[in-house]
Amino acid sequence: MSNTSGTADDRSEERRGGAGSVQSVDRAVSVLEILAKLGEAGVTEISEELGVHKSTAFRILGVLEHRGLVEQEKERGKYYLGAGVLRLAGAAAIRLDISQEGQPVCRALADDTGETANIAVLDGDAAVNIMQARGAAAVTAYNWLGRRTPLHATASGKVLLAHLPHERRESLVTRKLPRFTENTLTTASGVRAQLTAALEDGFACTSEELEIGLNAVAAPVRAHDGAVIGAIGVSGPAYRMARQRLPELAERAAQAAVELSRRMGYGG
Repeated sequence: MSNTSGTADDRSEERRGGAGSVQSVDRAVSVLEILAKLGEAGVTEISEELGVHKSTAFRILGVLEHRGLVEQEKERGKYYLGAGVLRLAGAAAIRLDISQEGQPVCRALADDTGETANIAVLDGDAAVNIMQARGAAAVTAYNWLGRRTPLHATASGKVLLAHLPHERRESLVTRKLPRFTENTLTTASGVRAQLTAALEDGFACTSEELEIGLNAVAAPVRAHDGAVIGAIGVSGPAYRMARQRLPELAERAAQAAVELSRRMGYGG
């Protein structure tokens, strides 16, 4: 296929919308894999590896460079993987580490409280549960593992939200917040007050804010540098995890958070 026809095909794919977008993503990932394999490469090499016109390769590299995923050695024009890849790899490593180190801590918390223990991490504008263990008293077979839950209506979410940088936190708090039950806080002022309390107390609670009959507590998990990278907590039925019992369970969650933070290298 000639370079000219390759350009026409590329543009035709782009005009087709969804299919072209998927192909563009696939090619961008391929570029990263090529640079990981070769160490560095020029536009010509990359276009030949991809089987596309140089202009197409150049556009893909431009997007990746803008995102910090590739960088260019200006004198020779060669491209290589950028610091953005290390950032993404570091985030993935943290998630893997907290899953591995959190398993015995999560299990111990579930055994200690008799309820369902979870570990959650931030996933964009939600919390995602990456670890779960059920205690002896847990009556539900509901699986929270892998579920994305709203930040403003869950204990783990409030912990993660409270420790975000101010601008990011405000952007999430001031948008329209969905209501799940009559107890869900949907005003920025109301959520801010709970986030302040979470920072002062060292834990967060929810009382039937996501689902009627479900209460929860959670505390922050820190990395070696003190940054909050997750939350560990306990959830259970409101009739057993009554409001007056939440501070006691929150203290147990906080102790588990200290242990998991220690395992993650935090010495504070």
